[in-house]
Amino acid sequence: MKEKLSFKEVLLVGSLLFGLYFGAGNLIFPLELGQRSGVNLTPVTVGFLLSGVGLPILGIVATGLSDSGSLFESAKPAGDFFAYFFTILLYLCIGPGFAIPRTATVSYEVGLKALVGANDTLYLLGFSIVFFLLAYFFAVKEGDLIDTIGKFMTPIFLILLALIAILGFVKPMGAVASVNPDEKYQSNPFTVGFIDGYNTLDAPASLAFAVLIISAIKKLGVVEPINIGREVLKSGLVCLLAMGVVYSSLAYLGSTSAHIMDGGENGAIILAKISNHYLGSFGHILLSLIVFIACLKTAIGLISACSEMFSEMLSFNLTYKQYCIIFSIVSFLIANLGLSRIVSLSLPVLMFLYPLSIALIFLSMVSIKTGKRKTIYRWTLAFTAFAAFFDLLVNLPESISTSSLVTIILSFPNKYLPGFDLGFGWALPAIIGFMIGYIIDKNKEKSKITYTTGK
Repeated sequence: MKEKLSFKEVLLVGSLLFGLYFGAGNLIFPLELGQRSGVNLTPVTVGFLLSGVGLPILGIVATGLSDSGSLFESAKPAGDFFAYFFTILLYLCIGPGFAIPRTATVSYEVGLKALVGANDTLYLLGFSIVFFLLAYFFAVKEGDLIDTIGKFMTPIFLILLALIAILGFVKPMGAVASVNPDEKYQSNPFTVGFIDGYNTLDAPASLAFAVLIISAIKKLGVVEPINIGREVLKSGLVCLLAMGVVYSSLAYLGSTSAHIMDGGENGAIILAKISNHYLGSFGHILLSLIVFIACLKTAIGLISACSEMFSEMLSFNLTYKQYCIIFSIVSFLIANLGLSRIVSLSLPVLMFLYPLSIALIFLSMVSIKTGKRKTIYRWTLAFTAFAAFFDLLVNLPESISTSSLVTIILSFPNKYLPGFDLGFGWALPAIIGFMIGYIIDKNKEKSKITYTTGK
């Protein structure tokens, strides 16, 4: 048992954290942002970094400092029902219900599909079998995650990505931030960039990955909660720096690439064209390796995080290994049998969970001073959930979100919730809920003191 990690161990845990976060989605979103934001590149990128990097790291640190070993423990002050509901729903969305299947389909479409030149279901079937066998093989070795992802996969990924990034800086494709921004980024660029950071899904994922990071730190010999919190913070800063540099570099590449390709491309196509521009046919091979490694390490982390959480939280007498098998098989089936439909249904749920995740991160940070006060947690999360429900409605499939009933319901947040059109309609209700909960909790404390002293 020791009080702190060595510098090398801090770097290793930081590398593991970066590896867990940085999947294919993290590659493509900053490229799109860079190309489409034009002259507003700087405020958009800063906003993106705050939500796409700042919030996830804050989530990990908050969990560690608040002496919560997992998402379930972080949510438990709001009550057992909320803790089970929120934890299960979040893990299913960022796990086998959406994010894990997406890792296989994205790496297939960027790599093998372009080579075979056909959208053949048999190719996807074969690819996903190999992909999930590899993911399961590494995920089931829970104690080796820090070596598998931290020591090997993350450094290889960064080296491959650096080859393209260095070429972009040495021989830029065009001037940076010199074109007109798309309509989306013309007004409120900082706010729009902040909302774009939601697309990474890293803030909710941080609450899920916390269990792996805290477990890794314990395995390295640090077991006291206050010491774990400190080491989580140090490792988080390493990850923060790495993600900030990578995101900024990708946004820069996207911005300079606006001169050599048509607008409106998605990030995968932008990265493919950039790779081809600099490296020709070899560029596609390099790109395929980058995306495959990015997707595989995220899949490994998500399968492991989901399996560890469910094996600890639910009393079904299923082991960690058995959950790894279940989540690998379910993810495989969804990747092959209906991912597009799952994506359309998952997005509204994720938009409902995101505000709750941010509120829970905030409450975990505040609890360091106030303690985990049930009244404060319940009022804050109840008001946040009320407002987040409108975010769920507005992101439903268009046939539902534009129906007369939903339109009538959405007239309330459009009229009374500031920032709803920008995705911040939950912020004011969350603050009001926190203040109400805090006041009620303080009054309860005063009443107890008055009762016990007889004054």
